[in-house]
This record gives sequence, structure tokens and C-alpha cells, in this order.
Amino acid sequence: MRLFSVLVRTPVRVTSATYFSDLRLPDARAVARGLRRRDPDLLDRLIEQYQYRLFRYLLYLTGSQETAEDLFQETWIRVLERGRQYDGQSKFETWLFAIARHLVIDLSRRKSPRSLDALTEAESGHPFEPESIGPSALDLVTGRETGARIEASLGRLPAIYREVLLRFQEDMKLEEIAAVLGTPLPTVKSRLYRGLEALRELFGEGAA
Repeated sequence: MRLFSVLVRTPVRVTSATYFSDLRLPDARAVARGLRRRDPDLLDRLIEQYQYRLFRYLLYLTGSQETAEDLFQETWIRVLERGRQYDGQSKFETWLFAIARHLVIDLSRRKSPRSLDALTEAESGHPFEPESIGPSALDLVTGRETGARIEASLGRLPAIYREVLLRFQEDMKLEEIAAVLGTPLPTVKSRLYRGLEALRELFGEGAA
């Protein structure tokens, strides 16, 4: 039985080992061709490659294991159903995480009139754009922190900051994060900067 068939019938159980697997996926255009054919082998490889990162992303956004599991499975169902919409012009993971994010927003809108995009009071007016942000910015905050403490601190941040920091922590380029969020690059930079500042404050509280 193929992985996708099992996936949509059972709870999600992923491990960090999956995240570090190297399955040598084909390039984006080959992935697009495979999705148009609904190639089951390709889909299994995509799930194995991205399941840990996708589930962690959904868990941080929703704060619920059960909700994250449901949306995780729904995301892959959407990939199967809408594979023809992926044209291979951008990275597959950018398209994948955009699907997942839209599902989270749709769910939040059903539960509350406010979506993730509405939680932007701190960015009213012109978003603040620092001169430069690089990987060293996150290293400065997290270099001496344990993984558990980082995850706990991220969980206390507003979702709009949490998702940007999570993607940045995984070495996505700011332009790729903007594509996932459907948000202008200056806004992504603003959220990243404010999220880093919030993390610094949380770590400071822990040291007090």
C-alpha cells in the first residue's frame, strides 16, 4: 500500500529524521509533470521529503496537534487534486506551504471573523523595514538556546511572527517566504524583525 493511501487514513506521526532525508527529488518542472500525471511514486517521495517540515509549520500556526494532523492530510489531498495548477516556475515547497497556509486561514475564518492576515495591528501604517536581515540575526537570538526553549518561545509569539521565523529558521529566502505568505517583501522583513525582537524579550524573561 502506498504512503499516501496510508497517510489519509491514519494519524500523522513524523520524526525529525524524516526532515533530514535526502530523496533526490527531481527538479521543479519534473515535479510539475509528475503531479499532472498524478504519479503515485512521486507523491510518496514528496510526502516523505516534506512531511516533517509541513507538519511542524501547521502545528506552530494552529497550536493544536489534532488540527495540525487534519490540515496536514488535507494539504496533501489538495496537492493531489490540484497538482495541475503547479507549473514548476517556483519551488514546490513554496506552493505546498502556500496551500497549507490557505487552509489554516480558511479554518480560522470559519471559527472567527479574523484571519491570520487580519492580525497585523503592530504593522498599521507603513511597515518598518530594517536595513538588512540575514541568518546571523536569528543566530544571535538562538545561538545559546536549546531547541526546546526555542520551540516554547516561538509558540508564545503571534502567528504572523511565528510563521515567518519558522520559515526563516529553515533557511528559506525572504523572497520565498513572501511568496508563501502572499505578502510584500517589506512586510515580511518587518515581521521577521519584530519577531526576532519579541524572541529576545522572551529569552530575557527566562533569564530574569
